[in-house]
Amino acid sequence: MATQTWLEVALNGPWGRDMQPGIPVRVADIVEQGIACANEGAAIVHVHSYDEASGMQHDDADLYARIIEGIRARVDCIVYPTIPFGGEHTAQSRFAAIEALAQRGLLEWAVVDPGSVNIDEYVYANPHDHIQHGLALAARHRFHPGYAIYEPGFLRMGAALARAAAVPQPIYRFMFSDDYTFGFPPAEYALEAYLRLLADEAPGAPWMVAGLAVDILPLAGAAAARGGHVRVGLEDAPLGSTRTNLEWVREARRAIEGAGRELASADEVRRALDAY
Repeated sequence: MATQTWLEVALNGPWGRDMQPGIPVRVADIVEQGIACANEGAAIVHVHSYDEASGMQHDDADLYARIIEGIRARVDCIVYPTIPFGGEHTAQSRFAAIEALAQRGLLEWAVVDPGSVNIDEYVYANPHDHIQHGLALAARHRFHPGYAIYEPGFLRMGAALARAAAVPQPIYRFMFSDDYTFGFPPAEYALEAYLRLLADEAPGAPWMVAGLAVDILPLAGAAAARGGHVRVGLEDAPLGSTRTNLEWVREARRAIEGAGRELASADEVRRALDAY
């Protein structure tokens, strides 16, 4: 069991301001909020980059580099980007920004989601060749795959593919939702089900609670007490959230410390992952 709790903040996501008005879009605003959240205890910062004129997600390696380097210039934290939603992308085009950032030595973690799922009227598609390509990059460049576990089968598939690809230790992020109908609601029975499956498929692997359109705070203390980790932020929060990213981080910190746990620094997260 982990002795410290990792706190991650997901600053924005794919929503756009019509659905989540408080998200940062400009590089300067993303950097500013990332620094503020890191100073409050978030060792890990997850970001999406945008075309600032349109406010639409734009997965560009140079934009991501400006964000990563801008945050790291002021605080020590793990900063990692997303991948495009899917659509018409090939595996190579979808992971092009990830590969470019890895070649520049800027990646410690990256999104590689091991499965596809219906989210409302959308299909979040991760074809097998996309997953394999992402894991091949992780193996080559030695970054950690961040697995979003929307359904139990994602966990089983991700564990099997990680073993086959010999990647650095993945992080299993259990995805809950209040407003969408994928996977489980944020309930302790659901956490228990995921933990029992993880013990069978990837014993001892690091895990965290998170989700989409969810208030994960009621599970944060239970997760921390059981040796897990926590992600909050406006990507994951109920749509139309009136809390800021910094407020989500502060509330998560209170829940974690209320469970008798200490927050890990970025360097402590790195050392823990190196021990796997």
